[in-house]
Amino acid sequence: MAASWLVIVAILLGIQYCKTFALNNGVALTPPMGWLAWERFACDTSCTSDPQNCISEQLFLDMGKKLVDLGFKDLGYEYVNIDDCWMSKERDSSNRLQADPDRFPNGIKSLADQLHSMDLKLGIYADYGSHTCAGYPGSIDHMELDAQTFAEWGVDMLKLDGCNSRVADMKTAYPQMSQYLNKTGRPIVFSCSWPDYERASGINPDYKMVAENCNLWRNYNDISDSWDSVLGIINYYSSHQNDFQPYAGPGHWNDPDMLIIGDFSLSKTQAKSQFAIWSIFAAPLLMSTDLRTIDPDYAAGVLQNEEVIAINQDPMGVQGRLVANGSNYQVFSRPLQNGTYAAVIFNTHSFAGPRNISVELKQLGINGSMGATARDLFARKDLGKFTTAFQATVDPDGVVMIKLTPLTE
Repeated sequence: MAASWLVIVAILLGIQYCKTFALNNGVALTPPMGWLAWERFACDTSCTSDPQNCISEQLFLDMGKKLVDLGFKDLGYEYVNIDDCWMSKERDSSNRLQADPDRFPNGIKSLADQLHSMDLKLGIYADYGSHTCAGYPGSIDHMELDAQTFAEWGVDMLKLDGCNSRVADMKTAYPQMSQYLNKTGRPIVFSCSWPDYERASGINPDYKMVAENCNLWRNYNDISDSWDSVLGIINYYSSHQNDFQPYAGPGHWNDPDMLIIGDFSLSKTQAKSQFAIWSIFAAPLLMSTDLRTIDPDYAAGVLQNEEVIAINQDPMGVQGRLVANGSNYQVFSRPLQNGTYAAVIFNTHSFAGPRNISVELKQLGINGSMGATARDLFARKDLGKFTTAFQATVDPDGVVMIKLTPLTE
């Protein structure tokens, strides 16, 4: 186990070396945290009939204020990200993208300035193809101009989608946009949809190239507000971890998509499971929920758990791996700085009551004869010393997430 983690670290160092010749923006050294509109608010442009929920300047200012007022910003949630449907249907007379004038009356630069004044950052959406997924202007013939425009507006993150384009061209187009972003001189986190489009088209993504050109990237289907969707993503990441897990690390992250915690479908038990597994995956933590009405049990009880966030933000940046796959349970582990480890014991069974699950410490990365001490991160309590195995009682659909500190003589 220890040898396999050394191989992964060596790959990460190699990617970091290569990345200086490609993306070279020095950002996202830990997984980005913040809020993203899409899953919760989608493409609601009906500001006359639904002013509280439409994609508008006011919605993003409201969410930015809530990040500050509810204490999310102080925990690292700093991005406020626009997705599709923010644009006017036409470019301006200089071929520049422009925001819808009714829904964003002061423009994107003003929105960025206001968020920056709150010590927050703005993310924006574009599409490599002829049109965005919702039919707004695409970037295919204007990528350099669009990169310059975003930089001039003060944008801090760009998500580049891939609708209405030739998937075979993405391995050229996305690195090209990476270079255009570099050229602006503004550090902009670059989020790529490239590998997911290749996967869906039967093309095996070159994750080394992806990691050299993108700060984060999507690998699989969009999340929806359902537990089945969350499970599908977890299972895909588990079964394909050897393809892309070694390429995650500081400055480049696999993105399993948004957190749906606080929306309509997940129980609090399931919400903790998503948060724990996204954190063990070293995934971006981008909430997509209405922060104006979120239940405090989901905010303070899950999304604001500092100990779980610390695992996600661990500076080593090693994405966790599935290390045990039993009958209706899974166990994930990742090494952390200072020689400690984090683990998630996940009861994948929805039927009946809690289960007792045992996992050997060596499966979690603990190889010393003295064992380790464990701390339960959701219960926020120390559990004592374990010599050869760790055992937990785990609720249906639930997790126990622990931090392990190896003992030495």
